[in-house]
Amino acid sequence: MRTLARRSRGAGPLALVAALLGALLMFAPAASAAGGLSDAAATLKKGQVYVAPAMQDRFSQAQADALTKKIEKADKPIFVAVVPDSANKDTIFKDLRTLVGIDGVYAVWLGADGFRADADGGAMKPNVVKNLYGAVSRAHGGDINATLNDFVDQAAPQTKGTGVNHSSSTSIAWVIIPVLLLALAGAGVFFLFRRAKQRKEEQARAELEQLRRVVDEDITAFGVELERLDFNPRAADADDAQRTDYSHALDSYEKSKRLMEEAKKPEDVKQVTEAIEEGRFQLATLAARREKRPLPERRPPCFMDPRHGPSVKDVDWAPAGGSARPVPVCQADADRVAAGLDPAVRTVDTEHGPQPYWNAGPAYAPYAGGYYSGFGGGSLLGGLLVGTMLGSMMSSPAYAAAPMMEGGHGGYQDQYEGGDFTGADFNSSDFGGFSSSDFGGGGDFGGGGGDW
Repeated sequence: MRTLARRSRGAGPLALVAALLGALLMFAPAASAAGGLSDAAATLKKGQVYVAPAMQDRFSQAQADALTKKIEKADKPIFVAVVPDSANKDTIFKDLRTLVGIDGVYAVWLGADGFRADADGGAMKPNVVKNLYGAVSRAHGGDINATLNDFVDQAAPQTKGTGVNHSSSTSIAWVIIPVLLLALAGAGVFFLFRRAKQRKEEQARAELEQLRRVVDEDITAFGVELERLDFNPRAADADDAQRTDYSHALDSYEKSKRLMEEAKKPEDVKQVTEAIEEGRFQLATLAARREKRPLPERRPPCFMDPRHGPSVKDVDWAPAGGSARPVPVCQADADRVAAGLDPAVRTVDTEHGPQPYWNAGPAYAPYAGGYYSGFGGGSLLGGLLVGTMLGSMMSSPAYAAAPMMEGGHGGYQDQYEGGDFTGADFNSSDFGGFSSSDFGGGGDFGGGGGDW
């Protein structure tokens, strides 16, 4: 069971308990530490800005304190660390994120003139943090203070969630903590977990209803195709193989309707689209038998719109703003692409208007994953959807390593938000994996970590 802790904006037991716990445990200066990864993480939990002693000649305590106040005022989960070259460049983001344990945006200045930023998806979209990092790092050269302040100024309005709790009155806290903690701790923990559970349940219900509308359309389209099928199992020219295909298609249709009616959570939709995909292949097989054609190869559904049925070939195609990649398509879409026309793409309604299903958000992971579960699932879709929201999620190691629907809505990790306490439960592929040039190209970023 994942543990969530999130700060409440309103007054009440949860907010007060969090503040009191912060007063009890966090009395060190907010923006400095003795040195080393553990000290950096401990400081970031308290003040969200850490400066290694070896770097204070480049970024002073006064500058760090001012940046801390700016982040506190913005009330955003933004964490900044200024560390020397001896820090391990290959793992510092993942290590800090693991030890801090809070979903957020992480900015690191490493060594002589190296700046980099990464973020959890719940706090900031990957393309946003990448673009901000690029623009800010090029604007100020080796000026640490200007770079970090500019990044915080630009990132704060685009960061989701709230910051960590801060305490400024040690003496008062020590007086009231013994009394109030006993009275409020139990209630605070209860409300914390209840709020977290309610938020996830509300999200799951909303995603299921969103998916229900789309999947019902697919089931209806499959039913219409069955109704229009001119096939009589009792006809003299119908053989046993044809009757078996037809029976399996009908069974898949009924199964998809039943599973959709019984669906209680978004991941249940995966079984529905699996049944539809199976039924459509049976129809394609039946058509080939009746027309005396070779039986169709078992291929993925048409990528443009799974309602088109099994694909017949791969064609090179580029989505809007993306690069070309081979995608499986039906014959009609293959002809459209060959003629220079737009394929008939499956769109769904979103808050931003109609969007292709692969750009409609992670809620559609079970929808797409069911259609392609027999063809490599997330690994296939991750390649097809490079550069899209679903593609980034489905191609991650966390997605590929677990069954499609395990542990979250639609096969993706439970959707933490910025400021949520997650501990080490986060997608580590979001952090690290960069080279020394990603830090600005300056300095020697070797070394194996250790104390700073």
